[in-house]
Amino acid sequence: MLELGQNTAPTADLIKDVSETDFMAEVVEASKEVPVIVDFWAPWCGPCKTLGPALEAAVTKAGGKVRMAKVNVDENQQIAGQLRVQSIPTVYAFWQGQPVDGFQGAVPGSEIDAFVARTAELGGEDAGLAEAVEAAETMLADGDVDDAAQTFAAVLEEEPENADAYGGLVRCHIALGELDQAEAVLNGAPAAIARSAPLDAAHAQLELARQAANSGPLDELKAAVATDPADHQARFDLAQALYAAGEVQEAVDELLDLFRRDREWNEGAAKTQLFTIFDALKPNDPVVLHGRRKLSSLIFA
Repeated sequence: MLELGQNTAPTADLIKDVSETDFMAEVVEASKEVPVIVDFWAPWCGPCKTLGPALEAAVTKAGGKVRMAKVNVDENQQIAGQLRVQSIPTVYAFWQGQPVDGFQGAVPGSEIDAFVARTAELGGEDAGLAEAVEAAETMLADGDVDDAAQTFAAVLEEEPENADAYGGLVRCHIALGELDQAEAVLNGAPAAIARSAPLDAAHAQLELARQAANSGPLDELKAAVATDPADHQARFDLAQALYAAGEVQEAVDELLDLFRRDREWNEGAAKTQLFTIFDALKPNDPVVLHGRRKLSSLIFA
């Protein structure tokens, strides 16, 4: 089992080159979850060539409890000016959207390690857990389901009411086809997080997974709808089969068409199914954003 003390996040996620276009997202906003160290440097700066790698090594060693943003002052003079960077190398630590610590010039390795450790402590233990959850999500997305499940479980050993890890563990069981086990995990969730957004999403994903296991032949359902566009049951079944086949946008489109044709059919089944799909996806998913707008326009038409 992966230990939380290890570096669970890829180095590319911990250390990034940042510019004026993404400074707000990668430093200011990101520091509201995990402390971010910003290294202001330039290619011509001799001390920067020593300090930069030493900082990167210390940040990597911190195992996800702190991140690092590298800002080339020659290419990003506006940021340097706003933060009053008058010489380089200059290093700032950001936490909760604000610079809270820093130093200028090259310093000994011991001071670098102490600075990184001090910055990492700002986030407490939760920062490390958040990085572990993020790493597990990446594993799950990449198909490394067993490793993802182990990581989610390790987080829950440290923090039993971590809703993101709980929802992630449920989704791992769903990905493995272990639907009964996924349901058992959901039913055993602590009361404090039972109605949290991650678990609501997991509930929706489990319901859709059960539907997918019983969905009909896609080609036959397409033919049935083409033959009789007024066959609402066939269109509803087609939407379920499309979702099961990974054609989520197409499934939503069929349900919207069904709602447009008869919003009251089967006690509003089209609308209910749309909300189940929306709940299963991330709130900022384009399918969700477009689908909700379209549904609203139909409701108030």
